[in-house]
Amino acid sequence: MNKDGYITVTGGKVWYQIYNKEAKGVPVLVLHGGPGSSSYSMQGLKALSKDRPVILYDQLGCGKSERPKNSELWQLDRFVEEVGQVRKELQLEQVHILGHSWGTTLAAAYFLTKPIGVESVIFSSPCLSAPLWEQDQKRNLKKLPKEVQDTIAACEESGNTDSEAFQKAIEVFNSHFVCRLNPYPEFLKQGRKYRSPEVYEIMWGPSEFTVLGNLREFDCTNRLEEINCPALYTCGRFDEATPETTEYYSKHTPNSVFHVFENSAHMPYIEEQKEYLRIISGFLHEIDASK
Repeated sequence: MNKDGYITVTGGKVWYQIYNKEAKGVPVLVLHGGPGSSSYSMQGLKALSKDRPVILYDQLGCGKSERPKNSELWQLDRFVEEVGQVRKELQLEQVHILGHSWGTTLAAAYFLTKPIGVESVIFSSPCLSAPLWEQDQKRNLKKLPKEVQDTIAACEESGNTDSEAFQKAIEVFNSHFVCRLNPYPEFLKQGRKYRSPEVYEIMWGPSEFTVLGNLREFDCTNRLEEINCPALYTCGRFDEATPETTEYYSKHTPNSVFHVFENSAHMPYIEEQKEYLRIISGFLHEIDASK
């Protein structure tokens, strides 16, 4: 049985979806990327629900959730509070958390508040340090044609990140480091309407490459040893979340494993969907079996 609805959180209401609510396994709560994207692209994770409930929700400000006009809401601490409110409302006493991209920032920040009942955390294409992410993107840019690098640098410097030239350069970057499927899936193009550029800009900045938003100093690498539940770190071979940095996080997390999807960039859950589901469900089954 599937269910959807709204949950009241600090600042408004968020939309959620539960797949296979009656399943007996420990539920998985999915934290989508962004900030300000949505759970839209992650619907394929419902395949995990043959063993357990799978919960997706759109964070406040994007997707099918309310979009309040209050810029003070777009702070990490409020999003952390939101995770707890969703868990409480849905009575997720025991839970696995799967975060993707900014969702891993949120997952780590939430776990570090020491909540009870988190069985495991999956860090999918993680961003656990804004400074490290920025450095990695500057390195990634150097792998692209010089004219693309020059366009991005010039547009950032002049503040023309809304220009057509910048958007075209970003498309080249994305085709290397975000989603390598060609042609780009039509359903992903349709999902762009669910994004909130305002939330992204306030928290991250006008572009991926220079963090100017309120997350610019976020870095929990010196606290990874506190993540003491089983943890799985994954990324694509060509990911914005580079294999080197993802492995670095894993090495500093006591009870963790690390996996690279060899034919993916930042969206292995779409680029290599079957393999992604195999690795994630295998990890979850292992934890179930150890109970």
